Amino acid sequence: MDTLEEIRRRRQALGIPVRDMARAVGRSVATVSRIERGRIRPSYALAQSIFRFLESQEGEANPHLLARDVMNPGVTTLEASTSLPAAGELMEKRGFSQLPVVEDGRITGGLSDTALLKALADPGRRRARVRDVQEPGYPQVGEDFPADLLATVLTRYPAVLVTSRGELRGIVTKTDLIRGLRHSPLRRKVPPASG
Repeated sequence: MDTLEEIRRRRQALGIPVRDMARAVGRSVATVSRIERGRIRPSYALAQSIFRFLESQEGEANPHLLARDVMNPGVTTLEASTSLPAAGELMEKRGFSQLPVVEDGRITGGLSDTALLKALADPGRRRARVRDVQEPGYPQVGEDFPADLLATVLTRYPAVLVTSRGELRGIVTKTDLIRGLRHSPLRRKVPPASG
């Protein structure tokens, strides 16, 4: 699985000057150099552009594993009006660490076990409803979104929702992605640079 730390190694293994990669992704040499040294974190879109450029230069045959291939289609949601004890009971019984929150059939946010624990530990909030403590919603991607790019998204969010024409089709957590990647490697290893 790609990590930002691999960018420089992969670029050097291909013999690509940093200026050429910078030009290909539309950024300055200084910006790309700082990304490679870990001094700045690129935006999601820039990281995607860098990895796509490297893949095109490597000439890899990508098996095209998509979000639909790694998602869990059995999405359990929480109604925003659910009491916190009831939400906790559902999460405990089903082994969920986070759930999307819906109100009137629309996704309004998410509830993680961390947010639930903080709320239940506060005596003044025990009678609150899920809508009172929910967190911002999880990112949403289409079913054809490349699965290898989900790893980057899941470093910042506990889950990614998979939708099609506004309808919720599935959810991808780190566990779902690990399970999917274990069975289908996304790309071959690039040989280390010699010398």
